Amino acid sequence: MKKFIFSIALLSLSTGMASAQATSNDIFVVPTAKSVKVGKGVASVTCKANITVSDKSLDYAAGYLKKSLHIFGAPFHGESASINLQIVKNKKLGQEGYLLDITPDKITVSGQTPQAVLWGIQTILQMQDAQDVKGKFELPICKVQDEPDYRMRGFMIDVARKFIPMDYLKNLVRTMSYYKMNMLQVHLNDNGFKKYYHNNWDETYATFRLESERFPDLTAKDGHYTKAEFREFVKESAKLGVEVIPEIDVPAHSLAFAHFRPSLCAPKFGVDHLDLTNPEVIPFVDSLFTEYMEGPDPVFAGPRVHVGTDEYSNADKQVVELFRGFTDHLIRLVEKYGYQAKLWGSLTHAKGETPVKSENVIMDVWNNGFANPKDMKELGYQMVSIPDGYVYIVPAAGYYYDYLNDRFLYERWTPAQIGGVKFEEKDPQIEGGCFAVWNDVCGNGISVGDVHHRTFPAMQVMAQKCWHAVNDTVNYPVWDAGRKRIGEGPGVNELGKTEVDIPILRSKQVLLNCNNACHAPKHEHKGKKGNNPHAYVNRYAQIGYDYQVDFDITWDKERKGAVLTESARAKFYLSDPISGMLGYSRDGYLFTFKYSGRPGVTEHITIKGTNKKTELWVNGKLFETLGYDERLAADKQPYNIVRTLVFPLWRSGKFNSAITNFKAKKI
Repeated sequence: MKKFIFSIALLSLSTGMASAQATSNDIFVVPTAKSVKVGKGVASVTCKANITVSDKSLDYAAGYLKKSLHIFGAPFHGESASINLQIVKNKKLGQEGYLLDITPDKITVSGQTPQAVLWGIQTILQMQDAQDVKGKFELPICKVQDEPDYRMRGFMIDVARKFIPMDYLKNLVRTMSYYKMNMLQVHLNDNGFKKYYHNNWDETYATFRLESERFPDLTAKDGHYTKAEFREFVKESAKLGVEVIPEIDVPAHSLAFAHFRPSLCAPKFGVDHLDLTNPEVIPFVDSLFTEYMEGPDPVFAGPRVHVGTDEYSNADKQVVELFRGFTDHLIRLVEKYGYQAKLWGSLTHAKGETPVKSENVIMDVWNNGFANPKDMKELGYQMVSIPDGYVYIVPAAGYYYDYLNDRFLYERWTPAQIGGVKFEEKDPQIEGGCFAVWNDVCGNGISVGDVHHRTFPAMQVMAQKCWHAVNDTVNYPVWDAGRKRIGEGPGVNELGKTEVDIPILRSKQVLLNCNNACHAPKHEHKGKKGNNPHAYVNRYAQIGYDYQVDFDITWDKERKGAVLTESARAKFYLSDPISGMLGYSRDGYLFTFKYSGRPGVTEHITIKGTNKKTELWVNGKLFETLGYDERLAADKQPYNIVRTLVFPLWRSGKFNSAITNFKAKKI
């Protein structure tokens, strides 16, 4: 058996400092700060900086800062400015505004809430991240006063039609916090389109992603969250300033419930519709929601719950009235348990006489045909701007966006623009803006890495436009160049921005020698006698798009399932478990090259990966490309199977062939 021992060198996330704000040649953060006054000189910070707090509510923020200084490579030695975190009374700052005062000897971050102080800390970290001064942690002398234009700055992720593991959701929240995004809506149930399943509702993919003790068979078998881990996720996210809003979508998009209990469905409108004329529906739905809202320590541990109400049929006037009554019932149900209700806007589509509560209710306004924002404002709803034509991502589907049009959004959109309706900036009934990733095409091969590759740049521009809506000082090319220098936040490397040069030795495990700058979410100490005592293993070590992996191999006979390298998310096989060919697996998919090694033959293998394809090169010649594989749905419309790979670099597996000159690099 063979073992890899290698050292890791982080790809620099920036290449020097460029001016990106008219207020300063030395400061760039996303979102841009409202007011910056720069002095002369810098404040040096070390890992041993004295961090003090004015209130115990800031202990978490202080711990976060201390840990982040280590991750960002602050030196251990030398003189350091002290850091003081303060809760102050200053109504002008609101709940999230902060003051940052940096002098050579002292750094003070002030705000009215722990969340506001945390935003000031994120500004400090981004200042350093954008500069990428290795071996130093130096901040420009300055005074910053900053506050958001909109109080809700969010992202909605569809975990129903593609399971998104909890470890990724936690990293996602870390990145959102880094960009002062404060709302993550988790879409917990949904179903695919029956056209991909022989037009048969019984075959159509549908899931509910939460553990249910009342209805155990309802819980998805191919990936779900336990009640305990979801509750803890909500609470931990709140410490990072991010509210997790769980969404159970009823009475449409409800095929998972119809599969569980067929009597609940309404075939007249589609089996994915609950039958609102059936007296069993409301007790079932009430029982499901209540399971997560009741008790002294509920699973839904935040202040809001999303009740769905999206895209129900309006073909029958009587059913429209039932839908409106059902919507009003759900709003009052969650309010009964002390939550604020959030829902999808459908009341123009379902126009009728039955009243639906609007006071203290937040509506996601996504399509003006379903909810005309002018009418919704007149009815009294608070609105989140999430217009489908601007901010909907459906990966590799061929409709909506594969990647958001960042330049258009930066230059021409703010949350005050909902579809074709433009409101006054900072209209008090517009809570903020949100973008969405919908995994409509179930089973299309999209990976967690692919989702993140689309999410991250969208998050940067949406953070900018919801915090600092009108960009009157920084043009897009300058902003775009600046934002590309800033990473995913301390402890997060989902993009795999890592370059690796790996000498192969005869031993049993891959070890990464991480330095203080390693942006890895976890490190497990694996150093043993005879090995590097400072060696650590990151289970998520990987290299992301665009990359090239090279190695020389003298083939030996391999058993099926022989792994070359793996991570917590993927495996690369010298002999895949089914056919014995070169291949890889991730996210429940197995993709195989039509190639297998011949014992005794020495070859040079190259794997090249982008967000569109994975290539196999043998001895310098392209052998096969696994790109988008076009298939036909039952209605004869084409769709794609995506065969990408974020290459795993945690450790080697068990194999017999001899590997030398293993290298992985960004291209």
